[in-house]
Order: sequence, then C-alpha cells, then structure tokens
Amino acid sequence: MPHDMPRLRHDGRRAGQLRAVRITPNFVGTAGGSCLIEMGGTRVICTASCESNLPPWRRELGVGWVTAEYGMLPASTGQRKSRPGAKGDSRATEIQRLIGRALRNVVCLEKIGPVTLTLDCDVLEADGGTRTAAITGAYVALSLLAERAVAAGKFQRGAIHTAVAAVSVGVVNGEAMLDLDYQEDSRADVDMNVAMVRGGKFVEIQGSSEKRPFDAGELERLLSLARAGIRQLLAAQRRAIDEGLR
Repeated sequence: MPHDMPRLRHDGRRAGQLRAVRITPNFVGTAGGSCLIEMGGTRVICTASCESNLPPWRRELGVGWVTAEYGMLPASTGQRKSRPGAKGDSRATEIQRLIGRALRNVVCLEKIGPVTLTLDCDVLEADGGTRTAAITGAYVALSLLAERAVAAGKFQRGAIHTAVAAVSVGVVNGEAMLDLDYQEDSRADVDMNVAMVRGGKFVEIQGSSEKRPFDAGELERLLSLARAGIRQLLAAQRRAIDEGLR
C-alpha cells in the first residue's frame, strides 16, 4: 500500500467513517412511536410510550417527565446474557440514565403536560455502540410520538425543540476512529461516547483511558470525528421521521 494511502480498518472503513446506518420507523405497530436502528451489526428496537402518570416528586410541578429503560436480549451478544435478576443490571441502569438525560435535553417538559414519556431501548444484537445507537433511535421514536400528539392536540407545538444523536469514538492502535465496533472497542486505548444536539452543542461526553492517558490533541480529534458522525446521524434521523409520518 502506498504511504499516502489511509489505512483501512478491519471491516474496510476509513477512520472517520460510520458503519452502515439504517433506521426503520414504525417498527412496532402498537407503540406511540418506534424504530429499529441498525449500525453495522448493532441492532436496537426503540419505542416511545406516553402515560398519564408522573413520579411522586414531579406531580406538584405540573410538568411532564422523560425516562428510559435499556436492556439486552439474552442472545444479543452471541454468548447468552442472563436476564437481570432481583439485583438488576448496574450497566443497564447507567445506560438508561444516560438515555433519559440525553432525551430530556430536547423536550420542553411544560409543553407535554403532566405525563411521563418512557423510552424503551432493547438490544437485539450488540456489536459495539449500543448506548449511542439507543440514544439516536430513541430520538426517532420520541419524535414520531410527539408529532402525532401535537397533531391530535395533546402536546403543544414545540414539545420537541431540537434533535439529539450520539456516536462512539476511540483511539485504536494510535489512530482516532469513529463508530467503534466490538472488535475495535475491546482493544481501544481510549474509548468515548459523545451525544450532541443539532447545532453542535454537547449533551454528554463519556470518555476514559483504557490503556494509556490521552492528550488534548487526541481529545479534539475525537470530538471532531464525533461532530462529523453526528451530523450524518441527524440527517438519517430526519429522513426516518419524515418516512414514518407519511
């Protein structure tokens, strides 16, 4: 390979290239809003539900709430994953809190009224980036529900005031890469998940050194890759929402 040619990843992608993205809206016909999001080998079903009840600590405020639940089906990782028992799954709890925080950033809680919006994200197949795919897909499900609720006069216009998407980035073999699959994530020197709203502001950055510390230059390179990837995901979300409302 000529020295000026970029190295390709094990699946043939360039360092700054997303995996193939497909978002199928209205995947669950009984849900208020839903989609199947596929990013390479990762597949997540996202549904949005609206219930006319609130957590006790929200009732006096008279405004809505957004929460999320996340889980991995037993066969999602190839080797069977046990279902959560009475003690629950601490990783799933951390991820569903992340999803809830991200989506609350785009909802005007005063405009949905005293209801709870629940986003359920169920991983069918996991090949890296399940939490970021869940955030990206949950926004599509939430938007479909909200658009229908506005049309029915249940929510005020502007209930969803911007879009949010998320992607993973990392440093593998000294190179910054976008949208890591499991093979890359499992041997990354640095691993990061980034959620952003339309316009480029950050909602959440989760980054850690897995094998060595990273410097400011690497951090900026990772954030630059994340911005570029999220712009593409925001466009894919918009196409899926438009398709789902037709």
